[in-house]
Amino acid sequence: MKKFKIVSRILFLLNGLTAISLLLAYSASYVNPSIFWPISFFGLALPYFLIFNILFLVYWIFRGSKKLFLSLIILVLGYKSIPAFFQLRLNTEVVKESDLKIMSFNVRVFDLYMWTKDKKTRNKIFDLLVEEDPDVICLQEFYHTTNHSLYEFKTLDTLVQILSAKNYHAQYAKILRKTDHWGIITLSKYPIVGKGAVEFAIKDDNQCSYTDIDKDGQIIRIYNAHLASIKLDKYDYKAMQAVNKNDYSEDFDKELMMLSKIRYGFERRSLQSDSIAKHIQSSPYPCILAGDFNDTPASYAYHTIKGNMKDAFIEAGSGLGLTYIGDFPSFRIDYLLHDEKFVAKKYKTHPEELSDHHPISTYLEVK
Repeated sequence: MKKFKIVSRILFLLNGLTAISLLLAYSASYVNPSIFWPISFFGLALPYFLIFNILFLVYWIFRGSKKLFLSLIILVLGYKSIPAFFQLRLNTEVVKESDLKIMSFNVRVFDLYMWTKDKKTRNKIFDLLVEEDPDVICLQEFYHTTNHSLYEFKTLDTLVQILSAKNYHAQYAKILRKTDHWGIITLSKYPIVGKGAVEFAIKDDNQCSYTDIDKDGQIIRIYNAHLASIKLDKYDYKAMQAVNKNDYSEDFDKELMMLSKIRYGFERRSLQSDSIAKHIQSSPYPCILAGDFNDTPASYAYHTIKGNMKDAFIEAGSGLGLTYIGDFPSFRIDYLLHDEKFVAKKYKTHPEELSDHHPISTYLEVK
């Protein structure tokens, strides 16, 4: 009996630590990483803290102990956070011909560097876009070249040729040799009547564009955003794999370098999200935002950009909606957000693994 009491106290202590951690994770959405960055790491781990607290809750219920109220209260306090990570519904909504279908996809430069080790990946991406036939397509990590030796990567020419969405707004962050272009692109079946860029305080490879389309006489502003990535290299991924195996470097130098990069990513995204949110607030038209945030729903970036907008995954999605594919733990980091003037239907996280991101799409009905 004495041993059981000791075990029970230890478990309740661990329960308390996970409860406090979950509270800190909830607050990560509201604390700017530029002011206090450590809180962002708790937000990154929010799904795990949720699971731990649920397990403790179940355990104390099974034991018939009043200690269950600790996790119960913490879970109730953060009930609004759960829908952003998990949805349970059947996509039974009826799509109308007038609904706007929008897709977002980080195409990872169409596998230019052969990460997938499949020469057909680029064409598979084209085939997917043709099959889905969205009204609006937002691509991040877009690559296009006019170099004759890389004819197969004249992707802009190909997209305009094969897609119904032939109107486009391309914005490039980097141009090399006057022929090779890296950036983002928005393609639309509807006429483009205005376009521009959201200016970031720090100039780098990340961008956000806006494209105004005329859908049957109504102007809609489409934002296409690609926020700062962590930029982990192969050494960081090796360090991460080593941590998973409880195998650390002697001076923790590799682990500290990896954490430093993650911290810098949090801080850069906070500045970028502030700029995007401000621009959205000044928009004269109803807005839709698609993009790769490189951050989770428990982040300051997501919370800031979303503002009063709706998240199509929460409105019409199902399951976990995980979009990242890679060595780093999988999260939902790609989003389709929209004004309250739209209703989301049939949100889908596409299963294809043609990049390090899954494509996402939804139908939007104008109220």
